[in-house]
Amino acid sequence: MRIGIVGAGNVGGALGGGWARAGHEVRFGVRDPGDSKVARLVSEIGGKAAASTVAAAAAFGEAVALTVPWSAAEDAINAAGDLSGKVLLDCTNPLRRDLSGLVTGPETSAGEQVAGWAPGARLVKIFNTTGAGNMANPRYGDLAATMLYCGDDPAAKETAARLAADLGFDPIDAGPLVRARLLEPFALLWITLAYAQGHGRDIAWKLLKR
Repeated sequence: MRIGIVGAGNVGGALGGGWARAGHEVRFGVRDPGDSKVARLVSEIGGKAAASTVAAAAAFGEAVALTVPWSAAEDAINAAGDLSGKVLLDCTNPLRRDLSGLVTGPETSAGEQVAGWAPGARLVKIFNTTGAGNMANPRYGDLAATMLYCGDDPAAKETAARLAADLGFDPIDAGPLVRARLLEPFALLWITLAYAQGHGRDIAWKLLKR
């Protein structure tokens, strides 16, 4: 699959590297495709990766992953252009600058706002409830970390789940897009445990079944 990744930071880089290793073609969409850090990331990933403008990466991708900080999300969506019909993976979290809470909710979510900014896109909220390290390696011994996702388009959710499984996650459907109002605070809980409570970033969620 061709995947456009808007942003080339820790999350975008981890996702892009994993998908390239799984055989997907990846194009990072950034403001400056010639930036040395972006060039180094593309070189490290290898032949399945390239960098371009945000609009070119969005046009390239059958699926498009939004991985920029929340403060840059609306501008990034505008720069991407027409996303109608695309599977849009919203990986953002609407965090306060000091990580003390969220700037949205409880009556809406970042996922719902992104969907409003990208009319016609088939949005799935995913890859927001854990850190970049787990996206690079979601295995804990014999267990695969759980990746929760939600959205209103069943086919788009199937695509998102396959892409999560390609990274090594155990994907779990959390329901319609309105459930992003739950997944985003859940992400804040992971951040709180990892940083404020001192558990570190090598922690992950696992849904256990009996």
